[in-house]
Amino acid sequence: MTRVLATGTFDLLHPGHVYFLTQARTLGDELFVIVARDSNVTHKPKPIIPEEQRLEMVNALGMVDKALLGSERDMFEPLKQIRPDIITLGYDQNFDTDFLEKELTKRGFPAKVVRIPFSKECPFCSTGAIIKEVLKRYG
Repeated sequence: MTRVLATGTFDLLHPGHVYFLTQARTLGDELFVIVARDSNVTHKPKPIIPEEQRLEMVNALGMVDKALLGSERDMFEPLKQIRPDIITLGYDQNFDTDFLEKELTKRGFPAKVVRIPFSKECPFCSTGAIIKEVLKRYG
């Protein structure tokens, strides 16, 4: 049985998230998702939706077998429980794939890292685009 892991913030769920998770799910038999903790989101504006609600939304998606919140101390900590065979990255996630694979091996997680390519075009396939439109209409 092949276990796939995807990670992300998943603020304001949109078709881009659905595409990413659907593509990740095709790579294995189970899809686990780590939802970023509010305190760990430092590379972009803090999420609008609180972490518990984002977790609930991701868990409700049919392609997801199990979603859980990430660790506030060490991003590799949940991998002890999940034991993924494949870790998927979105096209826009800022991880060096080679570095991540080396770090995983060093920590005893011999998972393969796969980047899901961008191919879903739509007007609201990003949280930023949704926020811009809301501000344009109501701001």
